[in-house]
Amino acid sequence: MVDRIVINSSLGNRLAESVETAVNLANGLLFVEYENETLPKKFRKIEKIIFSTKFACPESGFTIEEIEPRLFSFNSPYGACEECDGIGVKLNVDPNLVVPNEKKTIADGAILPWAKTTTLYYAQTLSSLSKHYNFPMDQKWERLPKKIKDIILYGSDDEEIKFTYDDGYEKYSHKKTFEGVINNLERRYLETDSDWKREEISQYQSDTKCERCNGYRLKEEALCVKIDNFNISEITEKSILDSIEWFKSLEKKLNSKQLKIAEYILKEINERLDFLLNVGLDYLTLSRESGTLSGGESQRIRLASQIGSGLTGVLYVLDEPSIGLHQKDNVKLINALKRLRDLGNTVIVVEHDTETMENADHIIDLGPEAGNNGGEVIVEGSYEDIKKSEKSITGKYLSHKFFIPIPKNRRLAKNGRFLEINGATGNNLKNVNFKIPLGSLTCVTGVSGSGKSTMVLQTLYNALNLTLNNNKSRKIPMPFKGFKGIELIDKVIDIDQSPIGRTPRSNPATYTGAFGPIRDWFTALPESKTRGYKPGRFSFNVKGGRCEACEGDGVITYEMHFLPDVYIQCDECKGTRYNRETLEVKFKDKSIADVLNMTVDEGCNYFENISNIRSKLLTLKKVGLGYIKIGQQATTLSGGEAQRIKLAKELSKRSTGRTMYILDEPTTGLHQHDIKKLLEILHTFVATGNSVVVIEHNLDVIKTADYIVDMGPEGGIKGGQIVAEGKPEEICNIKESYTGQFLKHILNNKFKKTA
Repeated sequence: MVDRIVINSSLGNRLAESVETAVNLANGLLFVEYENETLPKKFRKIEKIIFSTKFACPESGFTIEEIEPRLFSFNSPYGACEECDGIGVKLNVDPNLVVPNEKKTIADGAILPWAKTTTLYYAQTLSSLSKHYNFPMDQKWERLPKKIKDIILYGSDDEEIKFTYDDGYEKYSHKKTFEGVINNLERRYLETDSDWKREEISQYQSDTKCERCNGYRLKEEALCVKIDNFNISEITEKSILDSIEWFKSLEKKLNSKQLKIAEYILKEINERLDFLLNVGLDYLTLSRESGTLSGGESQRIRLASQIGSGLTGVLYVLDEPSIGLHQKDNVKLINALKRLRDLGNTVIVVEHDTETMENADHIIDLGPEAGNNGGEVIVEGSYEDIKKSEKSITGKYLSHKFFIPIPKNRRLAKNGRFLEINGATGNNLKNVNFKIPLGSLTCVTGVSGSGKSTMVLQTLYNALNLTLNNNKSRKIPMPFKGFKGIELIDKVIDIDQSPIGRTPRSNPATYTGAFGPIRDWFTALPESKTRGYKPGRFSFNVKGGRCEACEGDGVITYEMHFLPDVYIQCDECKGTRYNRETLEVKFKDKSIADVLNMTVDEGCNYFENISNIRSKLLTLKKVGLGYIKIGQQATTLSGGEAQRIKLAKELSKRSTGRTMYILDEPTTGLHQHDIKKLLEILHTFVATGNSVVVIEHNLDVIKTADYIVDMGPEGGIKGGQIVAEGKPEEICNIKESYTGQFLKHILNNKFKKTA
């Protein structure tokens, strides 16, 4: 008890001093007891009020430190959830990956990580469990009681089990509790020092929401602070369009004092959101991870920040900003670029999009072709100047002298069969039933953010990959209810734009399999036989014939730690990768290093009479890569080039006629002339009975498809539905389809309709 006070005018500073003393003694808490004098004396009782100098609940003791910006940042230790360190997800062993096929029995290897080991220890452990809990080892996993499944996966808790083991020399047994398959894998993952073992166990892990922060990434203290009953994470989970509406609605919900405080903050937020809206990104959520954005989306976000900066006299260079953008949103992008220009800046855009060219003030056309056959300015001037040029391939496509023909007939589903995914609900998908006609070229279209990648890559491909492909990319598909027709295909291949290798050692020759026959040819030369050289002599991956200074890389790698590695040409071999003795072996006056330095076109002529080498190189030429070097380092190839090298590799394989190929925007970085070659390849796959599924915005690809699935109607939460499906001619007649509206113009265009 610090003080007893009667409230009257002679108090002076006594009340303030007593409060200060109490707060200091009680760590910021103050209890005030008083009698309620408004009640008759016999009804009065001592009442209590609790005060605190902190942001705290006096009853529970829950306290928040002084509120400052870093509390709301998951990149700061002051704000990040302590359980997941601000990531929002935790990597845990996933029971669906541990038991991928519930129709298998334990004896047949239903528990995959334990079935793959050569030791008998795990099989004997499961056998002992079977005897103790009286369940058969030859019963399908799906028919086992839930209690038994839980014990096998998560352990027996405190119940001891008698385990019997036989190591081939003697039998021994002992009693102990069982930790469970999942706990066993998680413990081994944490305890092991072996990278190989960690990589092996990581196949069975998947991301799960952090239970403590529910995926919000922030501490409980940060999530307690709310505006209009929303915490900061709930606001960032809204789409940009919804965020704009919410922030503008605050003006009516805040009182005059709050509004005065928030006035300038709201102005800044609304301006930035408007910039994102103007570049066609209204469907993105504010909390979207940057790693999940396409190249075009990332570029448009940076573009929005530059428009917001209001700088003048700046030279902006953009590389294909229209990537991943539907024609409907292209106008917004072009207007944003014009706004940058009108502020007094210079904007240079590397672009193949016809609409962007039409709106350009000046066009520079490079060519005439690619690689050694290019590198010249063919024509420059206005859009009309380019169209009139006889030398320019671009001009010929703009003036419709060259064109990509529309097929006279659309292929029907092979034997009327479809592959179907039912009830897909991943991300923004709204219980979608998605079907693909087999033996056809199917285009999945729709505005940005309509759910195309979620449907095709994260649901369809991951589901088929997990079921059909025995490989390590065991990603769990987004939720769906079931699929039909999977027995009609034997494998699924995702031909994406990821690099064909991450080191200078990888190159098109090694990736496509052309390097093996080239090495064999050099080994068979008389000079090699005289010297006793074997194929390994001409490999830069093993000792013998390679340059040991750079170990066959041709470059010396300098690690820069926090920056990308730097590659410097090897002084010893001058980038040839081989030692002097190996380079002395020549065919038609060319060493193996000279061959690797040739373009694919040159290689086709050089090996014109050696069919097994020429056939591999011809596939690269067919996909429009005649200009790249046979031994070009993988680190110097663009995403589009890497994708076409993968296409060439698939093209060189013998087709089963039951393969499904999946491509995500393969026209990225391609000129119309290259798109024409790409379409020939895709239609070659389909002609042999295979199925091709392409996510695409490019109308030249869409118009040649056999079947279109158009998603939308808008992006984000307003998307996730199939708006239209059928042949291109059928899509044109559906008013709700934005793709159909643009496609109608193309199909009715007399220049492009010629087949």
